[in-house]
Amino acid sequence: MQILVVEDDNRISNFLIKGLEERGYMVTLCKNAEDVLKQYINIEWDLIILDIMLGDMDGVQLLQTLRYKKVYTPILMLSALNSVQDKISALDYGADDYLTKPFHFDELLSRIRALTRRRRYEHLEIPKAELQFGRLHINFEQYKVTLGEDPVDLSPREYKLLIYLVENEGKTVTRMQILNAVWGITFDNHTNVVDVYISYLRSKIEKDNDKYIFTVKGVGYMFKV
Repeated sequence: MQILVVEDDNRISNFLIKGLEERGYMVTLCKNAEDVLKQYINIEWDLIILDIMLGDMDGVQLLQTLRYKKVYTPILMLSALNSVQDKISALDYGADDYLTKPFHFDELLSRIRALTRRRRYEHLEIPKAELQFGRLHINFEQYKVTLGEDPVDLSPREYKLLIYLVENEGKTVTRMQILNAVWGITFDNHTNVVDVYISYLRSKIEKDNDKYIFTVKGVGYMFKV
């Protein structure tokens, strides 16, 4: 398993590399955002561990840039910032998980296993390269969504939300289930981010008579044709 560690603190990076390599992971260290974007962006990583405090660019800004460039590798953020809003902000911008410093190494390993396991499940749950729902067409290999002949421009988070709904076609999924699957949030933080992103998604894939996302009052949402 190939892991890219983006960390400019030598003490922390040495700690991470030593611990991960002892457990059989292949680790590459990058100390700044510029090198990530120039040298490592086209390499297929299994996981990226990204520190928020980098010298040349804010880690969240780098995260946004990677997602904008359609890098869908699972990204685990490391940060000394531990407020709920800091976590939500990073998750909203495309992080798959968020771990605050200091942390127990066993917890880091558990998070890594969960993220890589989730990625394997994603590939298993949708074996087809393309799916069609009425006029809505999804190409999983190219990360492209079209409605009829028109391309649908989705953010990485909107795309992930759509895929989760498609995976559960015909089933009611709760807001908490969506928060967990799409944002990695496992606790009720009373945010309305799910409803906001459902609204974003509806505005892009539901045109004219197209209807795909249905509200299940008091519970959550269902995707169906």
